[in-house]
Amino acid sequence: MKKKAIVLAALGSISVSVSAAAPLKAEDYCDLKVCVPAGIGEMRPLADGKTYSMVSKDGRKIDIYSYETGKKTGTLFDLDAVKGQVKIDSFNGYQVSENGRKILLWNDVKGIWRYSFTAEYYVYDTMRGTMQKVSEKGAQRGATMSHDGLRIAYVRDNNIFISNLDYRTDIAVTTDGEVNKITNGAPDWVYEEEFGVQCTLCWSGDDQTLAFVKWNETDVPAYSFDAYRSYCDKDPLGDPYPTSFTYKYPLPGYPNSQVSVHAYDLNSRVTKEMELQIGKDDYIPNIQFDGKGERLMVMKLNRDQNDLRIFSVNPSSTVATQVYAEQSKAWIDNDVYNMVHYGNDSFVIASNKSGWTHLYEYSYNGRQLRQITSGDFNVTNYYGKSAAGNHFVQTTKLGAVNRNVAMIDAKGVMKLLHDTPGWESCSFSKDFTYYVRTWSDLNTPPQYTVWSTVGKKVNDLEMNAAYASKYASAPKFELTKVKNAQGAEMDAMIMKPAGFSESKKYPLMMYQYNGPGSQEVTNKWHLDGLNYIAQSGYVVAAVDGRGTGGRSAEWMHSVYMHLGKFETEDQIAGANEIAKLPYIDASRMSLFGWSYGGYMTLMEMTAENTPFKCGVAMAAVTDWRWYDSIYTERFMRTPGQNEEGYAGSSAIGRSHRLKGRLLIMSGSSDDNVHFYNTLKYTSKLSYEGHLFDMMVFTGMDHSLRTCNARTQLYRKVVDFLDTNLK
Repeated sequence: MKKKAIVLAALGSISVSVSAAAPLKAEDYCDLKVCVPAGIGEMRPLADGKTYSMVSKDGRKIDIYSYETGKKTGTLFDLDAVKGQVKIDSFNGYQVSENGRKILLWNDVKGIWRYSFTAEYYVYDTMRGTMQKVSEKGAQRGATMSHDGLRIAYVRDNNIFISNLDYRTDIAVTTDGEVNKITNGAPDWVYEEEFGVQCTLCWSGDDQTLAFVKWNETDVPAYSFDAYRSYCDKDPLGDPYPTSFTYKYPLPGYPNSQVSVHAYDLNSRVTKEMELQIGKDDYIPNIQFDGKGERLMVMKLNRDQNDLRIFSVNPSSTVATQVYAEQSKAWIDNDVYNMVHYGNDSFVIASNKSGWTHLYEYSYNGRQLRQITSGDFNVTNYYGKSAAGNHFVQTTKLGAVNRNVAMIDAKGVMKLLHDTPGWESCSFSKDFTYYVRTWSDLNTPPQYTVWSTVGKKVNDLEMNAAYASKYASAPKFELTKVKNAQGAEMDAMIMKPAGFSESKKYPLMMYQYNGPGSQEVTNKWHLDGLNYIAQSGYVVAAVDGRGTGGRSAEWMHSVYMHLGKFETEDQIAGANEIAKLPYIDASRMSLFGWSYGGYMTLMEMTAENTPFKCGVAMAAVTDWRWYDSIYTERFMRTPGQNEEGYAGSSAIGRSHRLKGRLLIMSGSSDDNVHFYNTLKYTSKLSYEGHLFDMMVFTGMDHSLRTCNARTQLYRKVVDFLDTNLK
């Protein structure tokens, strides 16, 4: 369940934009076709601070643009201009060396887990115009270029190699890698899913040391499931004997991978283990070199995830010195502590120890230098510090449902770059002179503009005017407030159906996720499958109850050790309050959730005071003993530590109280929330004599992002609601 690039936590909030390829005539229904607004592509700040790179629309070039004028000033790479014998027809991504002389490109991407992949990697020499293949011995994972662009470190078959481009040699850094036993450099499944770690290969500033993490997952229990081909496959009937898939998946209380941190010296070709005293249950969620590239900064987290330490390590002597420590009575959020920046002489890290998420600056001897931000709001992203000493952050200064970017000057005075409510994020130039602003709200599709940090608008990149006009009449959410079971205000939003009339009574569908730290109620553009449901005649609403993010740490931590209890109370209270609106028919109420939200559907449908006539649960956890260790233990600890909490939060444990009609759905190849959850739950429903509806997406994973699976999902949801509420 995940959110950010380096952090992203698993039953992560599900985006519900839908693939194309629907065989239906539904031009106005966003889930039945591609209806995403126009974007601008990824803009990479270049070292000069004045320009950025962007892949051309045809995908064949990497062009250079000026922030100041918005005009193209040159070309960094052109597929059609490559000299020599090594050429490629396309590329999926790229990385430019710090000196700008080499470009690492990759293609032939094959996915592994949610973020990870293998690919064929190439290095382009910008001076010579020629290209080299990193390795001829098979696809690579997590390739990382040295600062000078002369070497590429990568993972293949669970081992680390370094390719020397000048000498065309591959040096094996490790040799003990083995599937389902030892993995070097690249993480195991649960680290990638719950800590957002994709690769740990990192170069020292002088490129003479390569640091990495080793995972020993020998003692982690294996999980297996049958792998059936779907009709999205090139040969859907080519599996008369279905195969099985086996990988290491730690459940709560079971052994995790044991981790260790190592550094390889390129001159001596010796690998040393760092002296960190890592216990068998400790985690290493992050390693990086400091701003000077000398100190290896290592985060260590205990299994309960309430004790975080940061160490400064000398990779040559292996000696580690603790420079930061934090403890919590609940959990320390990985989205927060990964908001860290290691500078030359100090580092900045976020913490919600004050009750709100704020930034703190520390020296490398462990002394707090200052608190950078303070107040009853959260810092939700840290962009960095300019040469003038100004810090740039994203905040909830204008309320939990909004995001606004701010500058904090050297005196500690904070000023919003724009004081407009909505959802704002920025991408800054290297010298923080310019930034690309992305902004939307509930009524405005994303707009992309270029600004200078002195407050001058430079250029409009994409305003989505045609898109906004096309969907001007589509149902849209409106923000409101409702009260929870204790009378506290909760953020909520309501979408009225197409052709809405105050004189009519409409059925209500509550959509939710509600996992700890998540948010559904946000003041940003929404156009997805929920709009399709509203278009079909339903009022759609969402409520962010206790446990959700954007508000105080106390609000989020209130669900600690008993997931599902307060969330269920608050969702039902919110639904009952919305049902008092004159245009809602309180006798026709339903709910729908995906992942954690699917779990919430099961909890609310089995509550003694449930007001729901029917509900839809997609990819639901049905007992937290069956989900992964890192996510579950973060909020619940282990079953041995919290037996009562696990019993009370079990959806399958209260299935006998199911009221109303249930539709439960899952992908048969879900490596995240296993199909096992759905099978066990439906088996118990049958045993107890309940009637229910079920839909399986053969060969599909947790997010249903292939073929027309999402189209089918929302068609089924509307069909189910029509059957039971109309």
